[in-house]
Amino acid sequence: MSRASLRKQPHEVAAMFDGVARRYDRTNTILSLGQDRLWRRATRTALALAPGERCLDLAAGTGVSTQELARSGALVVGVDLSLGMLQVGHTVRPAMPLLAADALALPFADATFDAVTVSFGLRNFVDPGAGLAELARVTRPGGRLVVCEFSAPTNAAFRRVYLGYLMRALPAVARRVASNPDAYVYLAESIRAWPSQAGLASVIAGAGWSEVGWRNLTGGIVALHRGVRP
Repeated sequence: MSRASLRKQPHEVAAMFDGVARRYDRTNTILSLGQDRLWRRATRTALALAPGERCLDLAAGTGVSTQELARSGALVVGVDLSLGMLQVGHTVRPAMPLLAADALALPFADATFDAVTVSFGLRNFVDPGAGLAELARVTRPGGRLVVCEFSAPTNAAFRRVYLGYLMRALPAVARRVASNPDAYVYLAESIRAWPSQAGLASVIAGAGWSEVGWRNLTGGIVALHRGVRP
């Protein structure tokens, strides 16, 4: 099995996620102490999807986030680069429409979706700004974006504890429960290298989104960033 480097080449990222696909959802729930379910629910609420609206769930993995979004009654399609993740998704969630595609070259026409979202996947794009611009392309004017991503805890003491967990405890736990523990070393490194809430907001605005803002979850471990397609 493999792990990606922080250069985030697409073939490396896809191969790494192929290697963790079988236990991915279970491992995430264990490592997040069950918070992942709350974060998915918060993302759905923030998108404010209405029945019949069209929504794109990018970096959908096995479709666990797609399934949560579909509870709104919206028509949700999940897209991911990893064929291994999609294969697991098709097995455990056969009702969910899950497609393979590159986030930087989405196979959809302009202004296809009413809302778009990416959860814990933007960090893995070789060019996050280009990915956000591609999301803007496929979103109708007035459509919404929500990015759910790991971020920087706002309390300095908590941030030190959290970073210690990321770099030491998380890989140790992953060795017990994950099918490819080395992938979670990459996970920890990529979170530590990711920009702050304000930094990501600047990237989102630079990709063509307006009304950009964010809301912290779990003390800033995760942040929900939002934007509107002008």
